[in-house]
Amino acid sequence: MELKSILSGLQNLKAKGNLEIDIKGIKNNSKDIKENDMFVAIKGFDTNGHEWILEAIENGAKAILAQEADINKELLKEIPEDVTLILTDNTRYALAICACNFYGNPSKKMKLVGVTGTKGKTTTTYMIRDILQKQGIKVGLIGTVASYVNDKKIADNLNTTPESLKLQEIFSKMLEQKCEAVVMEVSSQSLKLDRVAGCDFDIGVFTNFAEDHISKKEHPDMEDYFNSKLKLFKMCKKGFVNADDVYASTVPKLVPECQITTYGIDNHCDLLAKDITVTNQYVDFKVKLGDKNERLKVSIPGRFSVYNSLAAIAVALQFGCSSENIKECLLNIRVPGRSELVNNKLGLTIMIDYAHTPESLEKILSSVKIYTKGRVISVFGCGGDRDKNKRPMMGEVSGRVADYSIITSDNPRTEDPEAIVKDIEEGIKKTNGKYECIVDRKEAIKKAIQMANKKDIIVLAGKGHEQYQEINNKRYPFDESAIVNEIIEEM
Repeated sequence: MELKSILSGLQNLKAKGNLEIDIKGIKNNSKDIKENDMFVAIKGFDTNGHEWILEAIENGAKAILAQEADINKELLKEIPEDVTLILTDNTRYALAICACNFYGNPSKKMKLVGVTGTKGKTTTTYMIRDILQKQGIKVGLIGTVASYVNDKKIADNLNTTPESLKLQEIFSKMLEQKCEAVVMEVSSQSLKLDRVAGCDFDIGVFTNFAEDHISKKEHPDMEDYFNSKLKLFKMCKKGFVNADDVYASTVPKLVPECQITTYGIDNHCDLLAKDITVTNQYVDFKVKLGDKNERLKVSIPGRFSVYNSLAAIAVALQFGCSSENIKECLLNIRVPGRSELVNNKLGLTIMIDYAHTPESLEKILSSVKIYTKGRVISVFGCGGDRDKNKRPMMGEVSGRVADYSIITSDNPRTEDPEAIVKDIEEGIKKTNGKYECIVDRKEAIKKAIQMANKKDIIVLAGKGHEQYQEINNKRYPFDESAIVNEIIEEM
């Protein structure tokens, strides 16, 4: 594609060289550069792509897109005359727009639904995907677990929302496979770092908002975290928000240009759930679908499942989905790592859940406590290189709600796992909860299994769908479902 076409839509660029050259590919990693590619230099948290510009040129880059504030005069002198240099004030944003152009703006040719919020994104997107698919709509799904076209996985994702280059490539593949709609999780980071810039969203969903992702590499404070999520609704034609969430409910006033519809349980809203019943296998409730009040059953127990279902229903109705298809899909919904029960030879109730914030941990533990005849045994940790403030808070939650807590490791990343466990322990000490600390996560799971009986429930919180444990920048295989059965086999 001609370089000039790739840069279309970008303002205030400074260019030196030929803008009519043919570009074969766009890369933001100098090691991936091939002959006649364009290299986009990104200043990241750990590395600065501007330091690798000359390597990119050596590998065949014929165009360089750099951030004006981060390129020095000495480097400018070393760039060969036959290499086109483009300077901008924000290469992350520029990369996203270039990626959209390079792949032919695929999101404009499909209906795009974005789901944001602290919790519930994955479950809600799966619900929407299943209902649309049942309706006969070919649909793509992009999120924390992976990317799919209908039920077929087409890519693994390192981030909840892939980087802009990868995202547009996935959109392009989905369009090639004749997807009519795409539903995707839109993280606050992806909005803040312009990964979804240039995407043509038709519908946005705001599930809820609570403290999470506050760290040096994420958001400095809650205001920045919320405002990042708010950006989605400035990119949407229509939006659906949770009327019972203090933050989400402010979106209609903050973004008046977006046509907002509300859903909820406790407050006045457009889509209201009533007569809710929660059991250990499901939750059911009444809601108005079209001109009829219908009773729906959802196979994921807990009050939070009602909110996720309402968000999915609101979107499904926009696509003209039938009441029968909505009811059938919610009855049979299964989401990896979200209130997922693990079948095992001992007949124990063992649930894997992605809860990794104080609020989400409290919700899952409180939900299972309602219907569990025996003890609630909580096994959890906190991720390293992330918000340290939530560690004692999570310890306090588990100590207060669970009958027994085992504090262990999650993804320690570059931090000392024992230090993280001690941070959590500071919170649990404030309660009268029984607990112990076992840093090795497999040993912690083993201890929970050894002490449990058939009336108890073990909640393995924090990792959910993840198939790995990240330690010192390396990911080691760690599939909790497989590990549970491996431990039981050894026993």
